[in-house]
Amino acid sequence: MQLDATAQGVYVIAPTPFHPDGRIDEASTERMTEFFLGVGAEGMTILGVLGEAPKLDQAEALAFTRRVVQRAGRAPIIVGVSAPGFAAMRGLALGAMDAGAAGVMIAPPPSLRTDDAVVTYYHQAVEAIGETIPFVLQDYPQLFQVQMTPGVIRRIVQDLPSCVMLKHEDYPGLEKISALRRFEAEGTLRRISMLCGNGGMFLDFEMERGADGAMTGYAFPDMLVELVRLAKAGERDRAHDLFDAHLPLLRYELQPGVGLAARKYVLMRRGVIASDAQRRPAGALTAAARAEVHYLLSRVARHDKRAAL
Repeated sequence: MQLDATAQGVYVIAPTPFHPDGRIDEASTERMTEFFLGVGAEGMTILGVLGEAPKLDQAEALAFTRRVVQRAGRAPIIVGVSAPGFAAMRGLALGAMDAGAAGVMIAPPPSLRTDDAVVTYYHQAVEAIGETIPFVLQDYPQLFQVQMTPGVIRRIVQDLPSCVMLKHEDYPGLEKISALRRFEAEGTLRRISMLCGNGGMFLDFEMERGADGAMTGYAFPDMLVELVRLAKAGERDRAHDLFDAHLPLLRYELQPGVGLAARKYVLMRRGVIASDAQRRPAGALTAAARAEVHYLLSRVARHDKRAAL
């Protein structure tokens, strides 16, 4: 199946499991895929920023993609294909789609400084990968240093039919969601799926502003699934109570440098992956940081027994 504008729910941003010696852990990859989909995620996104994609060569990336897609069955898998040049992007995008991926995700390079440059870049990216591959527009200015206004996003979506989803990671970004949904209501923007990132830090209100779900990583994706379900059902207080219970751990995971280490550590504790290893260069949890994670888990567990590890 191919990704389209009706996508909703939770698409977990998956880490790449490694053995301590740096090899990709194939058994953990399969177990992780089964776990994420088994707790209710609609799909997965692999080889994103927290998937350590730049640390894999293209052969490894494609082999990892094939393994995840095969284990996922009919669940849609989105593959990050952002690259310094269009040749590498095209090779990975075509290889991922041949492997059975549902679509690809493209982030803007940090060199883009004007609205026209951003729009032109995405035109050229689609020209490189082909108009038949559905793609996710990743808007993450904190990391990529590229500002996309709602008007720029509208231009890209209206110009390029293969853009079917926005990964919204701007913050403060609630007004951007409202502006884009207002464009849709006015008929000046076709409907696209809108999934939100940032570790889920604003997911409680993002859902209320019109997001279709989450595309982010967190050591408790089952919580994200439940939160999205409660929000869609209009159970506002229950959704916010659940979110508030997890917020300290969400915040801890959002730290630059050690956030991925914390996430992999908890996923290891949950039995999802065998090792919390990252490929170098990488941050690591100190004994003090691990103690802080344990303390946060104990506090979350007062309200959510899934954290009682």
